[in-house]
Amino acid sequence: MNQLEPLLLEISVPGRSAISLPAIDTASASQPPANMLRPESDLKLPELDQLSVVRHFTRLSRLNFAIDTQFYPLGSCTMKYNPKVNDAMANLEGFSQTHPLLPESAVQGSIELLSRLQDAIASLSGFAGVSLQAAAGAQGEFVGVLMIRAWHHSRGEAKRTRMLIPDSAHGTNPATCTMAGFETVSIPSAADGGVDIAALKAACDDRTAGIMLTNPSTLGLFERNIQEIIGIVHAAGGLVYGDGANMNAITGIVRPADLGIDVMHFNLHKTFSTPHGGGGPGACAVGASAALCEFLPGPLAAAPGNHGQTSWHFWTPARSIGAVKAFHGNFGILVRAYTYIRMLGAAGLRALAEGAVLNANYLRVLLQDHYRIPFDRICMHEFVAQPPAGSPVHTLDIAKRLIDYDFHPPTIYFPLIVAEAMMFEPTETESRQTLESFAQALVSIAREIQETPDLVQTAPHSTLIGRLDEVAAARKPVLCWC
Repeated sequence: MNQLEPLLLEISVPGRSAISLPAIDTASASQPPANMLRPESDLKLPELDQLSVVRHFTRLSRLNFAIDTQFYPLGSCTMKYNPKVNDAMANLEGFSQTHPLLPESAVQGSIELLSRLQDAIASLSGFAGVSLQAAAGAQGEFVGVLMIRAWHHSRGEAKRTRMLIPDSAHGTNPATCTMAGFETVSIPSAADGGVDIAALKAACDDRTAGIMLTNPSTLGLFERNIQEIIGIVHAAGGLVYGDGANMNAITGIVRPADLGIDVMHFNLHKTFSTPHGGGGPGACAVGASAALCEFLPGPLAAAPGNHGQTSWHFWTPARSIGAVKAFHGNFGILVRAYTYIRMLGAAGLRALAEGAVLNANYLRVLLQDHYRIPFDRICMHEFVAQPPAGSPVHTLDIAKRLIDYDFHPPTIYFPLIVAEAMMFEPTETESRQTLESFAQALVSIAREIQETPDLVQTAPHSTLIGRLDEVAAARKPVLCWC
C-alpha cells in the first residue's frame, strides 16, 4: 500500500447497504415524541456494502504491528505471546456466556476455577491468602497499600504515614501512596542499581508504614540485599509491599512470601500470558501473609466445606478493606491465566522464568559491544541500555529507526533514573533466531549512527506517515472528521 487508507465516510456511496432486512410482520410500536427524534440526515453514517467494509478493516489491520507477525521487545506487560488454547478455554460457552448477576448455584464451575486459581497463586508465591479482586497491576498496588494502612490502624498506629519508595520504582507506586493518604519518601539507588542501604536505614523511623519494593527492579536486576532490606523495614515496624510486575523472572524459583514480603500483587495478564497495554484488558491477584489475610478485598472464592457452605461459594473476610471493583473484573483473563498455569505445571512455570532470564541475558551480551549497558551484570528478564557513547542521536531516534527494520521499538526513557534509557524485555517465548535478528538490526543501527546519523535522526522512512510532531499532536489534537 502506498497511500493512506481512506475513512469509511470517504468511500461511502449513497444507497449502498451491507444488510437487507425482511419486511416487518408485526404491529409497529408507538413512536416517541417528534422533538425527541434526530433527523436521519444528521447521523451522516457511511453507506457501504459488506465486502467494502471487510476489506477496509483488513487493510487497516495489515498496517498494525501484531504479536502474531512481529517481535515486540516491550516485554511481558504488553506483548507477550498468548497461547491460542487460552482463548479457546476463555471462549467456552460456560465461561463466556455467564452473567455476573447469576446465583452462585448457576456458576459453580466459574467459582471453582477462581478458587483453584487463588490456590495456585498462593502455592507459587507462598502467601497464606489470595484475592483476585484487583482489576490490574496499578489497582493491585492500591489494594496492597490500603491493606497496610488498615493493618497499622488496627494496631493503633495511625501515625505511620510514610511509605518508602526506591527511585527505580514504577511510576504508579508514588501515585498509589498519595491516593491512599501516605507521604512518599524516595530512596536512592546504589552504584550497582540496588537500594542504597544507608539511605534506607536513615529514612526508617516510627512514622514508617512500609516500603514498596519491585524485585526484580525496573532496571531488570534482582535485589542482592533483599532480605537485609526487608529486615530493616520490619525492625522499624513497617511492612513490605512487593510490586510483582516482574514476577516473570522468578516464577517457580523464588516464593516472595519466603523472603518476608507481607503483601504483593501479581499481574495475571503479564506473567501468566495475556497481553495488556495495546493487547487486551488486565487482571490481578493480591497475595497476603497470614497477618494481613483478614484485610484482603472480597469477595473471595472458596471450596465446599468452608464457612459452613456445601458448595463452591464467595465470601468476604470480616475486616476486609471492601470491594474494589464491580463483580469479578475481566473474568476471561482469569480463565486464560488458570489455563496457562495448569498446562505448564510446576516444571513449566520454572522453565518460563529461566527462559525469560536466559533470553534477556543473551540479547544483552549480543548488544554490549555496540550500546552502553549502565549496569553491566547478569540481569533478570529485562535490561536497560543506552545509545553508544558520544552518539549524536537520541533514544527516540533509535526507536523510530527500528520500525524501518520491521521491529517494534522497546520501552524508551524508562526507568527515569537512566538517561536515554532503552528497556529490552524479550520474554521467554521468543526464539534464538528472532533475538539474533533483532540484535543484528540494532547493530546495523549502531553502525548507521557512526556513518550516517541523519538517516537515524529522520527515521522512520518505510511507513506511510513519517515522524510526527508529537507536541503539536498533544496540544492541538484533531478529534473529529468534518
